[in-house]
Amino acid sequence: MNQASLVSRLVALIIDSIILAIIGGLVSQIVGSNILGVGVGFIVGVAYSWYFWTRNNGQTPGKQLMGIRVVKTDGSGLNDLEAVIRYIGYYINTFLLFLGWLWAIPDGKNQGLHDKLAGTVVVKA
Repeated sequence: MNQASLVSRLVALIIDSIILAIIGGLVSQIVGSNILGVGVGFIVGVAYSWYFWTRNNGQTPGKQLMGIRVVKTDGSGLNDLEAVIRYIGYYINTFLLFLGWLWAIPDGKNQGLHDKLAGTVVVKA
């Protein structure tokens, strides 16, 4: 498996974040900022990531544009639980003063904490 560069991963994350901000803003205008006490942004993010990582060959729109995809460390696709764990890992990364994101820099497989938690890597598509 050919690892995706950290730059391509960052650009894909920025693209997906912009898309999610737009979708989350629209949804929150319709249903409010919380659904049953959970933030709409989180719900939209989980649904978006879950769908693309499990039903679209591991490629969100940002990852598609960058020619990369998320797979398990053995090269197979993610299941539903792994996708949710990986997304929750994004929040853990940020909560830990971004150390979970920075972890990918010295890691030989470019895995951030979210990848370690879910057993995933990002590869060239």
